[in-house]
Amino acid sequence: MAYGVHPPALGEQIVNLGEAAEYMFDHNIFQENLVGVDYCEKMVAETNPGVLELANRTEAPGAGAHGYKYIGDIMRALNPFSGEFYREALQVSRYTREMFCLMEGRHVHPSTLYPGGVGTTATIQLFTDYYTRLMRYVEFMKRVVPLHDDLFDFFYQALPGYEEVGRRRILLGCWGAFQDPAVCNFNYKDMTKWGRAMGVTPGVVVDGKLVTTSLVDINLGIRILLGSSYYDDWTDQEMFVRHDPLGNPVDRRHPWNQHTNPRPQKRDMDDKYSWVMSPRWFDGKDHLALDTGGGPLARLWSTALAGLVDIGYVKATGTSVQINLPKTALKGPVSLEWKVPQYGSNTIERNRARTYFQAYAAACALHFAEKALVEIRAGRTKT
Repeated sequence: MAYGVHPPALGEQIVNLGEAAEYMFDHNIFQENLVGVDYCEKMVAETNPGVLELANRTEAPGAGAHGYKYIGDIMRALNPFSGEFYREALQVSRYTREMFCLMEGRHVHPSTLYPGGVGTTATIQLFTDYYTRLMRYVEFMKRVVPLHDDLFDFFYQALPGYEEVGRRRILLGCWGAFQDPAVCNFNYKDMTKWGRAMGVTPGVVVDGKLVTTSLVDINLGIRILLGSSYYDDWTDQEMFVRHDPLGNPVDRRHPWNQHTNPRPQKRDMDDKYSWVMSPRWFDGKDHLALDTGGGPLARLWSTALAGLVDIGYVKATGTSVQINLPKTALKGPVSLEWKVPQYGSNTIERNRARTYFQAYAAACALHFAEKALVEIRAGRTKT
């Protein structure tokens, strides 16, 4: 945007495929090798032995899809280093890293991304290498999603009141993901239009309701407050930007107008105690602390309510997101659906959203790979 340039269509799809691979890698290793440990046999045996006893005699509704007859079997499979599902996820993290490297050169710091394009050499072989790994991941998802649904639903049943764990006010911020090169020109004046064409719809969700899908509105609403930080205010200093390119007024506390005036001092837990300022989003009335750290939940919730995405493999309905995975080596086509959660934003639903977004990213990657191959076969190989 700063350069006034945008990548060729093939270059943009390569960026999309790299981003999708990063989601697939990150969410997989986080779910199975970090989050999964919280629900594994060893952990539950120490903290809630009665729950483990119940799990050992509770049949898993999705056993036909994931292969574990009892919930207790799922817990054993998640034991660190010894559990078979835990170990399988480590292998998955390897080939998803490879997928990222095929598109962006190096993980985690890409080496082929440049202003206005990418340095990746686009060939049929490159996308075939990516696609074969992607189809393995798609098949993996057909087991992962029902497995996690069974595990998470069991905890709701086994521990009444568990829906209150980690429950907070629904304040979600999503900046969007996956550009559509047919629409996106990286021009600020058109930002609302190309933002709404993204594969993940940007949006702010407050108390379960979608407030906006406009990237312009989202941007202009950002405020940097001092909070309890070791900085002096900048209310009497220069305003760098008074209006955005559309003529909208830009607030003094917007990041574009931020000054950094450090004032080191003794820590005081009743006053100043941090080097971190307090970013907020202003809805016209309140400064809201949006939960961007709940990334997958924010992405799915915003996309679902907006009802804009429809690429075949993925469709937003207004209340849910449908994910359609094609036939793979050992499993037939599978349709999944993430629905706006009954219990709002709590620990279980933030974890569940991360699982469903793995499938979402994989489905989107199928679409991007197909679009990229169309470009190559047409001879449009500029990246």
